[in-house]
Amino acid sequence: MKKYFIMFAVMAGSLTTQLYAQDTTETLKDNDGPNFSKLDVSPMDVALFRGENNEPMARVLYSRPQTRDREVFGKLVPFGEVWRTGANEATEITLYQDLMVANKTIKKGTYTLFTIPKENEWTIILNNSTNIWGAYDYHVEKDVARITVPVRKSPVPIEALSMSFAESNDGANLFIGWDDRYVQIPFKQPK
Repeated sequence: MKKYFIMFAVMAGSLTTQLYAQDTTETLKDNDGPNFSKLDVSPMDVALFRGENNEPMARVLYSRPQTRDREVFGKLVPFGEVWRTGANEATEITLYQDLMVANKTIKKGTYTLFTIPKENEWTIILNNSTNIWGAYDYHVEKDVARITVPVRKSPVPIEALSMSFAESNDGANLFIGWDDRYVQIPFKQPK
């Protein structure tokens, strides 16, 4: 019985190897290499802010949709609705140290950065739901902080959604801009 089991195992192993080899040659025909996906139309990007001693302070991971001659705010991104603040997966912000937003200390960690755009102001939301696609799993009870900031007119058009940090006296400002406008979100070091 043991002899037949060993013979069966050898035959099964040989068949598996042959099937795998056949599958691999069918996948990689003519040395084309792996079938990598095309560049996303809203590619992912990162904005990183480093504080004293070049230590990371905050990082934002987001996807960058393009204007492509579309009316963005009020149409593509409806006013008064929760937005993922980008495309694809919801935008995430990682704080590498405790920071203050709207006089509330936010513990270091990763949060989703949702926004509610309006014509003249945006509501900025830090939320505990992470690793989600879009804003479909947004739940207000998981909000950690909310702040309302004014909308500013951009002096130049911004084709792709863009985010960047700029140092401030007591922390950093996160700028989010797209189309013809931008907002500024202050992050301060706790005192």
